[in-house]
Amino acid sequence: MSTDLSIIHLVTNASLLVQLVMLLLLVASIISWTLIFRKGRQLKDNQQSMTAFEAKFWSGGDLAQLHQTIESRTRPPHGGEKIFHIGFKNYLKLIQKKGLSPGETLDGARRVMRVELNREADLLEAHLPFLATVGSISPFIGLFGTVWGIMNSFRALGNVNQATLAMVAPGIAEALIATAMGLFAAIPAVIAYNRYITDVERLVVRYDNFLEEFSAILQRQSRE
Repeated sequence: MSTDLSIIHLVTNASLLVQLVMLLLLVASIISWTLIFRKGRQLKDNQQSMTAFEAKFWSGGDLAQLHQTIESRTRPPHGGEKIFHIGFKNYLKLIQKKGLSPGETLDGARRVMRVELNREADLLEAHLPFLATVGSISPFIGLFGTVWGIMNSFRALGNVNQATLAMVAPGIAEALIATAMGLFAAIPAVIAYNRYITDVERLVVRYDNFLEEFSAILQRQSRE
């Protein structure tokens, strides 16, 4: 008598707890893959946007005109473009106030840009902790399902006089599926997290470098 060891049969005939473990890992994997694709597009868009903006910024054009162009667009700026927009807008307001020294004006603009840089960094890092969590706990959740399934298989052997491999094979196989699903959820999440956290750090460094370079330009203008 042959035993059906197909994946579907093993999953549907697994114990309730093992099925719940598999369902949890499946949901975690689906959410993880969704975040991986979304975060990948977000980082790619921000990198391309920053490259395009830096090309415009360093082209030698008038900064006031560039600011006005950003101001008139319906699409809200983001990334380095938004840091420039908010910093220059605040700088124009401060130089119109009486009693402020050039240093105070520059410090005010820098503080606003620094706050916006931190906001952009938070947006870039959003949902990355979830990928790290999935990558770290999924193997253990799968292992828990495996241990439970194997334990049930050996408990069933205690009720028979003669044990055979065919009797324990389905239980062990269904238990190992939980481990496989845990690894399937964890491995992509870990790879994506390591890749994206590096991309985020590089992008934030680009934002910070631009902030310092733009501050130096404003400092020169305030002395003229």
